[in-house]
Amino acid sequence: MTGTGAEHMRREPWTARVRRTNDVVDPAPIRALAALFDDGLPAPAAGEPLPALWHWAGLSRWSESGRTGPDGHPVRGSFLPPIDLPRRMFAGGEVEFHRAVTVGETVRQESVVESVAEKRGRSGPLVVVTVATRIYAEHGPLAITEKQNLIYRESGPLSAAAPVARAAAESSLVGAPLRFVADRTWDFVTDPVLLVRFSAVTSNTHRIHYDWPYATLIEGYPGLLVHGPLTSLALVETLRLQGLAGRIRRLRHRNLRPLFCAEPAQLRHTGQDEEPQRLEMHKHGEPDPCVRLDVEFSDASFEEGNHEP
Repeated sequence: MTGTGAEHMRREPWTARVRRTNDVVDPAPIRALAALFDDGLPAPAAGEPLPALWHWAGLSRWSESGRTGPDGHPVRGSFLPPIDLPRRMFAGGEVEFHRAVTVGETVRQESVVESVAEKRGRSGPLVVVTVATRIYAEHGPLAITEKQNLIYRESGPLSAAAPVARAAAESSLVGAPLRFVADRTWDFVTDPVLLVRFSAVTSNTHRIHYDWPYATLIEGYPGLLVHGPLTSLALVETLRLQGLAGRIRRLRHRNLRPLFCAEPAQLRHTGQDEEPQRLEMHKHGEPDPCVRLDVEFSDASFEEGNHEP
């Protein structure tokens, strides 16, 4: 492990350790994620390749209730460092796909905290934690390498006005979250039920996604937050709708600013045929993206063969 965030770590012994697990790619959350998107594409069946990033659902696992922290996440100080800053955010990362992982397959995962770095942003001190994961296919070869960046920071001031929360409370259920607009452009809509469903699909108990009093009164947000992984998956789903997701070799995803429940957003493919192809999520009326995804493709899809050179 590199770097240090010692100033904002509780004074208790902690050493980065490798977490090794053997897990089955569970078909149930895969079916649930396909039902959540409800875009006409079938859920991958047992033995079929897992779409890019869908391992976030198929390999998700619930933590023990007794080891749940006040924010809903597992308590810090075991696998993740004992950082005392209250807000945790999914900032993005990078994923490389080496070969197919199939639904129902048993895989081996190895994860480790690679670095802990203290920084100072516009809102004050923050700590960036990078977690590196390697996923091996059933018969041994490396299938996926991934790095995720988590940011810890202070809570924000309580929001005096909550138009976003009011919009979420008063809106009717949106149904399918992706609506095709024009060439390479989709509207992305959310409601509280969608967020709860995604939390369940990915075993994500972070309270900012479903507990409105906690999100607004404790962490100071104006409403429920849309999951960072959901926005990245939604962008990748637009590639899947075009038959391209099986060819993804590498992708980098960055969550640049939060999207709140019921805030209208639009997904756009800003690049044409060059690589990496850039996909962005914009809040309506805002020129700067809240999520950015850069994708590199291989010549062969998962169905046609492995991505190893």
